[in-house]
Amino acid sequence: MDAVRVALLREVLAGTEWLQATRRFAGSLRASLAPHGGGLLLVGSRTYEPWHLAAHLDDEAAWSGLPELSPTLVRHRVATGSGVPAHLGVGLGRLAAAKRGDTLLVVTPERLGEGLLERVHDARRGGATVLAMDGSPAGSCPDLHSLAHDALAVPPGPDLDLDVVQHLVSAAAGENSLPAVGGRRRFKDRLSWIAEQLTAPPPVRW
Repeated sequence: MDAVRVALLREVLAGTEWLQATRRFAGSLRASLAPHGGGLLLVGSRTYEPWHLAAHLDDEAAWSGLPELSPTLVRHRVATGSGVPAHLGVGLGRLAAAKRGDTLLVVTPERLGEGLLERVHDARRGGATVLAMDGSPAGSCPDLHSLAHDALAVPPGPDLDLDVVQHLVSAAAGENSLPAVGGRRRFKDRLSWIAEQLTAPPPVRW
């Protein structure tokens, strides 16, 4: 269960820079959404689609009562045919249509190609807030970081990687709206909610 994994990760990372860094970045994500009410667009590289982060954010949106956290996954190759949910059938052209009030979150384990960088630039030029999480070696994504209003770099290592950081960021993004009660009570409430989700019929959208 994600709540258990995140709690364990936070214990392991206690005293490091990563808890503060992921919470800060999650705060930037929340701040970019709440005042404007625009859409959250999520995009990866040509070889990496951030499906898991999309699903985690969708869960956080439902659990925290913050529908703005539920993202639209922008895809390099769009599936065709009936039955494809609208938020999974959006192509890269959506980035050119991004405007003020939209937030574009770029997640990539590698350096982006020039074509996608140009589309990210178009989104920023249109007024969208651009955020970036990348797992490339330090300093290898300067172009993406120069376009982003906020960026979180996750150098590859044995104990921490981009997938782990995505868990921490998505969990932190939904935290601030929790009832102002003790941490243990909040954790139990979250486990109870997740248990209910696990016994419910599987969602069809992911």
